[in-house]
Amino acid sequence: MDLSVLIPLLNESESIIELNESIISSLKDKGLHFEIIYIDDGSTDNSWSIITNLSKLEFISGFRFQKNYGKSMALSAGFKKAKGKIVVTLDGDLQDDPNEIYPLYKMITDEKLDLISGWKKKRYDSIIFKNIPSKLFNLAARKASGINLNDFNCGIKAYKSEVIKNISLTDGMHRYIPVLAKNAGFFKISEKEVKHHPRKHGKTKYGADRFIKGFLDLVTLSFIQRFGKRPMHFFGLIGTVMILTGFIISIYIGYDKLFINKSGRLITQRPLFYISLVTMLMGLIFFIAGFLGELILRSKPNTDNYSIVEKTN
Repeated sequence: MDLSVLIPLLNESESIIELNESIISSLKDKGLHFEIIYIDDGSTDNSWSIITNLSKLEFISGFRFQKNYGKSMALSAGFKKAKGKIVVTLDGDLQDDPNEIYPLYKMITDEKLDLISGWKKKRYDSIIFKNIPSKLFNLAARKASGINLNDFNCGIKAYKSEVIKNISLTDGMHRYIPVLAKNAGFFKISEKEVKHHPRKHGKTKYGADRFIKGFLDLVTLSFIQRFGKRPMHFFGLIGTVMILTGFIISIYIGYDKLFINKSGRLITQRPLFYISLVTMLMGLIFFIAGFLGELILRSKPNTDNYSIVEKTN
């Protein structure tokens, strides 16, 4: 299999047939052995019945989630099903151009790249609610990750199969697949300017809160990138420093009472005593948090965070 095209979607019944025809038209004369996989993320319209009908063709398949689990879980499931040497993802709302699929495929193969992210330089979205927040989000992602991309969250991307088989997506982390790929050891990451079309049908499935969630996910990812494998290195270090600080303060006030100000206030009447006590207790809490994090990390089973209720082919 040369190419797998993955399309996560939610309530896009008005777009699926046109999208499917455009994908086939863009690839039919390219001499590629390809497949199209639709991931229905819990649609409540007739998206699944359309996908089922399209799947009568051998190279088209799909599966449907029990409920809406989000784009990250849809992509994660699609990555596991994909058989192509190159995998291209695009959204199901017709805003991503299927004519970009083959150029992305050629860039991956010709330039020996690991991942190519689309860049919607000219967008047909709300300037206030999407364009400006998107620019701020991408700026923060560039600074935090060190990856020089203009559009981390673009739906159309291309990957070598080795990349998608070696990364693990959790909820909301589809925005940071380039970062996850880099952390997994895939450094040949590039970008291609792609066409962006106005939405033809329906309305966007994402609210303004996605950018707030995106920034919070970025903080989480930055932490995991540094301490995800060894949480004790973060919590234990802070805890140890706080315990030592509190212990040193307690030694000072004890020495002061025994040898310097013998007739002064009782130790329990001095604010430093309580500062020392609270600091040591907080340090102990941090240390325990790191220890528990290590235990959880080593005992957590690898399970899928989604449930597939139907599939085709």
